[in-house]
Amino acid sequence: MLADLDLASPWRSSDTSPAEVQDNWLKSFADLRLDALVAQALTHNPDLAVAAARVDQASGQLALARAAQRPSLSVLGTGGIKMSDMGSALTGLMALVSWELDVWGALRHGSAAAAAGVAAARHEQEFARQSLAATTAKAWFTVTQTLLEMHTAERMVDIGDHMLQLAQQRRRVGTGQDQEVALAEASLNAQRDLLTQARFAHQSALRALELLLGRYPSAELQANAQLPALPGPVPAGLPLQLLERRPDLIAAERRVAAAFHRVGQAKAAALPGLRLTGNFGYLDSEVVELKRDFENPTGGAGLKLTAPLDLNGALGAQVALASAQQREVVAQYVRLALRAIGDVEAALASARALTEREGWLTQQVARLEQALQLARRAYEVGKSDLRAVEQQRIALFEAQVQLLRVRGEQLSQRVNLHLALGGSFGRPMALSQQ
Repeated sequence: MLADLDLASPWRSSDTSPAEVQDNWLKSFADLRLDALVAQALTHNPDLAVAAARVDQASGQLALARAAQRPSLSVLGTGGIKMSDMGSALTGLMALVSWELDVWGALRHGSAAAAAGVAAARHEQEFARQSLAATTAKAWFTVTQTLLEMHTAERMVDIGDHMLQLAQQRRRVGTGQDQEVALAEASLNAQRDLLTQARFAHQSALRALELLLGRYPSAELQANAQLPALPGPVPAGLPLQLLERRPDLIAAERRVAAAFHRVGQAKAAALPGLRLTGNFGYLDSEVVELKRDFENPTGGAGLKLTAPLDLNGALGAQVALASAQQREVVAQYVRLALRAIGDVEAALASARALTEREGWLTQQVARLEQALQLARRAYEVGKSDLRAVEQQRIALFEAQVQLLRVRGEQLSQRVNLHLALGGSFGRPMALSQQ
């Protein structure tokens, strides 16, 4: 299915540079606190401990597979006497050697599959690190964004309080009405409710970030005063390069390789096997007379042939099972590759749309600030009613919040783009694909 796609052409959603994707994207935000938070998350987040344990498990499987390719040595010692078992009257020490000859490559296939499994686990671990760094960065941006939204709500409450005082003053001097005071009070309460929601959202964002850092979720972390500036455009390479760069795709490809070797291992297991055996040692007995021609030290060697008979169909079923598992991981790889390509296209398209929205909202906020100022002046001199002021204030608040969210989303989508492209947040780990 991937062969039918044009992956050598540039990305469709945006005009990006086909230059090689750059690593160390975290530094592009020029935020030392963010750098420290990511380092803390990489140290204390339990998800990475899970990924590391899976690497250790895969390494253990590889050690077992390679051990099966080498001769095994054991030592047997015997001594003592039992009247019911004269054979135990023998005393001595024997060294036993056994070596399975990998005639058909079953052991080689098993070792290669295990090695591919180790490579897959290591690349999955690296992608987990990259995902955690990206999630931490986005959570940090959300913390700052919600703080700024809270400050915006606080300013709206201050304006609402001022408008209430002004309405009450106008009523006292006879130029205002009770309706205006009631409207100002209702509007102020609505803004206070929005402020409460903004505070809760900020505290929730803090707790989410603290959990990523392995901290107790106490909402005590201090946010930055401003969002960082959006870095300049980044090179995105070509879709075809994505298959060789993203750690999760490389891991999936290694799973495919392991599945192919498992099929070969299953087929080889149905063929005859040869095993070399040998022993060497010293035997003696004070109870049983040994053969006249027996001499110490003693030893011997032999060759065992094992020819499995698939009378119950188990061997054929094992091959069929391995083949089905192989088809499954191939389909999973194709699905993951298509999803990865879609991630990049979505991030590029989102970045372009957010840039347009940021421009329009910036202009809208500027015009609404001017309109609110004019409406307040008109109300203060009696040329307008309070309802016009409240409409302008609500419109300005909504536009300011939308602008903050768009700017926060721009930063998050930039992080999503880096993650989708497979660029490392720092110096990439040296990972073998074997």
